[in-house]
Amino acid sequence: MSTTLLRSSTARAALRTSTPTTARLAGLSFTRSKVTLPDLPYDYAALEPAISGRIMELHHAKHHQTYVTSYNTFTEQLAAATAKSDVAAALALQPLLNFHGGGHLNHSLFWENLAPAGRGGGEPPKGALAAAIDDTYGGYDALRAVMEKALAGVQGSGWAWLVRDTVTGGVAVRTYANQDPVMGQFRPLLGIDAWEHAYYLQYQNRKAEYFKAVWDVVNWAAAEKRYEQSG
Repeated sequence: MSTTLLRSSTARAALRTSTPTTARLAGLSFTRSKVTLPDLPYDYAALEPAISGRIMELHHAKHHQTYVTSYNTFTEQLAAATAKSDVAAALALQPLLNFHGGGHLNHSLFWENLAPAGRGGGEPPKGALAAAIDDTYGGYDALRAVMEKALAGVQGSGWAWLVRDTVTGGVAVRTYANQDPVMGQFRPLLGIDAWEHAYYLQYQNRKAEYFKAVWDVVNWAAAEKRYEQSG
């Protein structure tokens, strides 16, 4: 795949869908839409040296594509199962749909959380989000330390997210296992991928270096927009 792949639109492109599939089970109907791999708004190599171009290419074109392909496949299987009122088969597919659908959602948000230096990457948060971070953690540097500790504590595979609590209105750092998406009372603001495929080719077992380097390409403007929309 070309290393100059560019996104064709904004946030909606990250979650764009194609032909919907309608399924029925026990008198209920619901629609699942096929998802597509979002384009990136920067070249694969644009985040170097923090994240190598090869990692970005594999992460986006291979790993994320697998989540997209698998989610669509299992969506079709779910439609077939529900058409036959095969409740057992439909239930068995739910963990697979959750995993691959979560992988698609998490990565779609993750790509937007990154930007090259000079195009927003590495610039500190501003505005209302910066104020919320100050209120909760005492400053940006303190938040980074909390996020890095959370990432280091992820057992196996998972994510650390800065989220907004829709009940209290405050921000918090939360970790999520595997590809579990941020849901419920929390809204995702900024996520960092702690899966090995996000860093191992470049950092090997030195994942703490990756957790520090990634801040050089974090795009806080995307997080600020999500914060404003979550209020």
